[in-house]
Amino acid sequence: MMDPVGLVQQISVVALPLIFAITLHEAAHGFVAYALGDDTAKRMGRVTLNPLRHIDPFGTIILPAMLMIMGGFLFGWAKPVPVNFSKLRPSRMGMVLVAIAGPGTNIVLAVLAIVLIRYVGLLPDAGVDWARLNLANAITLNLLLAVFNMLPIPPLDGGRVAVGLLPRPLGLRLARMENTGVLFLLGALVLLPMLGRALGLPLDPFDTIIQPAVNWLLELLVSVFGGQ
Repeated sequence: MMDPVGLVQQISVVALPLIFAITLHEAAHGFVAYALGDDTAKRMGRVTLNPLRHIDPFGTIILPAMLMIMGGFLFGWAKPVPVNFSKLRPSRMGMVLVAIAGPGTNIVLAVLAIVLIRYVGLLPDAGVDWARLNLANAITLNLLLAVFNMLPIPPLDGGRVAVGLLPRPLGLRLARMENTGVLFLLGALVLLPMLGRALGLPLDPFDTIIQPAVNWLLELLVSVFGGQ
């Protein structure tokens, strides 16, 4: 049986990177929205780097813990930062910038972890393995969140980017998926893999789209920022 200290360390190397990846993603939306003229998040105390202000008890803690125990696809969310898009200046491009700020922050965090992991050997021996696992998981989780959130399906960030960049008629049509997009995503992530296993076909979007994109982005960032 694992000792309590070992159990805490095992949980922390996943929990800490995940909490910071999710909550700083949301914080970035608030910072950019405030910079572009919308003070909604600011008035609600959400323009802050304090993770506690962004944690959703179920989406940030309970659900990821359950998925980690079951060994499934690690997934979670923070409390969405409220944004009044009508206050943004410029309006459509402001929506794009607010949306892309979240995945962009995840990529910055991944780059930071890629740089820092080269120096874990400078730490005391007792902390080297713990720090290396934290940083390795930070790289993977941040890139996973960035890629997943950039899928062009509302209400994901990629969907809002697409709405802002497409010609207005097409953007408005895509924006109508805001309320049904979550159901579409759940069906794609849960039902398609089940159907694929039953038919013997590669229908899991995680294996066919998300993971290859994460691998490509990881190789690119390591080649640029990883050093020797």
